[in-house]
Amino acid sequence: MSLQASLVLDAQNTLGEGVTWCARSQSLYWTDIHASVLWRYRPADDSTHHWPMPERLASFALCEDDGWLLLGLASGLAFFHEASSKLIRITDVETGLPTRLNDGACDRQGRFVFGTLHEPVGGEARRAAGAFYRLHADLQLEQLPLGHVAISNSIAFSPDGATMYYCDSWTRVVHRCSYGDSVTGPQVHIDLSHQQGEPDGSAVDSEGGLWNAEWGSGRVVRYDRNGKEDLIITVPASQPTRVAFGGERLNTLYITSARDGLSAEALAKEPHAGGLFAVEVPFTGMSEPRFAGRPT
Repeated sequence: MSLQASLVLDAQNTLGEGVTWCARSQSLYWTDIHASVLWRYRPADDSTHHWPMPERLASFALCEDDGWLLLGLASGLAFFHEASSKLIRITDVETGLPTRLNDGACDRQGRFVFGTLHEPVGGEARRAAGAFYRLHADLQLEQLPLGHVAISNSIAFSPDGATMYYCDSWTRVVHRCSYGDSVTGPQVHIDLSHQQGEPDGSAVDSEGGLWNAEWGSGRVVRYDRNGKEDLIITVPASQPTRVAFGGERLNTLYITSARDGLSAEALAKEPHAGGLFAVEVPFTGMSEPRFAGRPT
């Protein structure tokens, strides 16, 4: 089965990412990482709002406290209050390393799980210099035993919360592992090393299917619980970045994208690169978990 995504908002994001649906406010949030801007879109009235960030915003999570977000900024974690733009710093991450935060999502227990990526400098080659972490409700930070990573991505959780999905986009392999208070038994879930696209951001539906945005291939693919491809969504942008289920019935799949690194010739062929796309799908998503910690 294949479907076609349509443009919702011509956002012209350099690197749109982190798309997340808030069921309480019926709003969609995402970040343009390189522009250091947080976006909000409300489908009911087609309105948008933007918040400038003090540095690149890589990922974020909704909080149990209304009006607050947990931010995964390039250098560390912080709370952010939408109405006042107040920012409360929590902690720096990987200080002194040539890395920044990247993909992140809350688990079913309300903890924020995120990874970092290596930013090469001075012509050096990209390498696995980053790692995966978990921020607990008491704001204690834990490094997860998942090895080092060059480009963390695809962080998502099964409906029962007992399986975590994650990847190093650089290797083009998505893994799964047993997840809970301990994290064990990583296994290959999806191997994309034989094709063009790289696995980027993911979401899980109520049946346990993993939906992955494939950077460089202009498509989103649903994989069943066994990692078998069973639905393809074509996106009119070659660099889709992440997906989220939204709408009142959670059956609209929203897709962010990027125009970063595309030549003038490529942009002429895909003028809406960096836009927000959507498509109704024959599956239902799950309400986005919220971070259980509270700003202090």
